Amino acid sequence: MGTLWAGLVAVAAGIALRQVDRWWFSPARGRHTPDSLRAVMRLQRERLNDVTPVLLLLGHWVEFVGWCAVAVHGDPWGCVLAALAGAAKFRHLQEVSHFAVHGVLVRGGRLNTLLAEVAVHLPLGFVPVPVRRRRHVREHHPNATVSGADPNLAELHAAGLRPGATTARCLLGMVHPLTPPGAYGTVRGLAALEREPGAGRLRAAGPVLVTTAVAALFGWEAAVFAFALPRLLLYPQLAWMSLLVEHRWFDPERVTGPPVAVEAGRCLRLYPRNTLLALLARGTWLPYGDLYHFAHSAHPAVRWNYLPALERCLHGPAYRPHALLLGESAVLRRHRRALAAAPGTGTGRVTPDHQDA
Repeated sequence: MGTLWAGLVAVAAGIALRQVDRWWFSPARGRHTPDSLRAVMRLQRERLNDVTPVLLLLGHWVEFVGWCAVAVHGDPWGCVLAALAGAAKFRHLQEVSHFAVHGVLVRGGRLNTLLAEVAVHLPLGFVPVPVRRRRHVREHHPNATVSGADPNLAELHAAGLRPGATTARCLLGMVHPLTPPGAYGTVRGLAALEREPGAGRLRAAGPVLVTTAVAALFGWEAAVFAFALPRLLLYPQLAWMSLLVEHRWFDPERVTGPPVAVEAGRCLRLYPRNTLLALLARGTWLPYGDLYHFAHSAHPAVRWNYLPALERCLHGPAYRPHALLLGESAVLRRHRRALAAAPGTGTGRVTPDHQDA
């Protein structure tokens, strides 16, 4: 029981540690009115630093250690909670490193890469940061929803979400990481890491070493339920859900003009007025600005702290669904209708675990 309480204290300590970065970058701190892109960027430049983001990443791993203790000493419900929390932790870490890929996690350019590698990519078994930067910044952002050019759309196509797909194929595609082919693809992606450009032979050993260390320090329950199960099944599904609600993948409006207009035609904004669901999404599967993907797509160099304020300055997107699954405007229903209505097929290269976000 004592170890369980120590784990819960570690969870609380990790959460508290992360608040330092949130407080430092908060638009509400000080007499600031970030009501334009220029004001947002000026405030971001003033506050960008190399210390609080380290505390942010450290806080996530301290909390993860606490959940390992809960998995071992919390009985079956502790294992369930640890698995769900571990999946959310990895999703949060992925999204923090996403902003490092864009160069706005910390002030130093090389430190962005170093922190992303040490705190996220190596322990979780992601591709090298330069590879992710090329795929995400250079290939995805300018070509979002463009068949044959966008690696993220190619990933959806490879999972069966291509024009003409049956209802059954669409349903399986929307939970692809939980299916046997999806789970096999995750494991195969981890095993193939050493073949990525710039990857060392031992890159795939990162998750193995973490699993071994967790088992040695806490026991097999923590290794299985707090790390392995979330990393191989639950986290990939959360990342996949995030991918599905980033864009109008299968029926984008082709708009020319400034970035805001272009992104308004191919992005969406989930839960625009449902505060409860928005908070739940931000705390689990759409963290660190992922709920504000339209604002991020229009201005990728803005840190997540300022995306809500920036969104209020932008016009769009027109598609602002209130639900993921239920209702006529729900995202997944719209995807299904668009796939049923569109002719043709699409294929492309797959990037494992949707690491581009």
